[in-house]
Amino acid sequence: MPSVRIWFKKQLRVDHLNFRQFQMLKLGTVGLAAVKNRLAAGLGPADAAAKPLTKRYAIYKAKRLRRRAMRDLSLTGNMLRNLSVRTVSERAAKAGLTSRQERIKGLANMRREPWLAFSPRNRAAVIEAARRMLGEITPRLIVERFLGGNSRD
Repeated sequence: MPSVRIWFKKQLRVDHLNFRQFQMLKLGTVGLAAVKNRLAAGLGPADAAAKPLTKRYAIYKAKRLRRRAMRDLSLTGNMLRNLSVRTVSERAAKAGLTSRQERIKGLANMRREPWLAFSPRNRAAVIEAARRMLGEITPRLIVERFLGGNSRD
């Protein structure tokens, strides 16, 4: 059985497998959705509650803006809307913020608490998606091995 290695420092990288680009895009999208769901729930990088807001900002966010007084990175929602899968190859899928303004906000939030990181639950979701994809492409891998090369023609 082929081995799967996944590195995660703002990117997904899978070695010893021959995933196609659209499959890597699916894998990157699964990882990104898992991170966004974790952020919407107000969880930090260790799947525990995120660092609390300051008292003054929590009051402002709750009363004036009618939002939850928790660190969910959704004051306007622009930063998380700009977070998307940016580049995809057969070995890696990289996600990032698209606009300069959102990158600046993302770095400022990253200084407070790391948020663009894979938590244990996020890793498990990506590994499960990779296992499902591997199960889907196993017949193709066996045929390629039998034919002695790549059968993508």
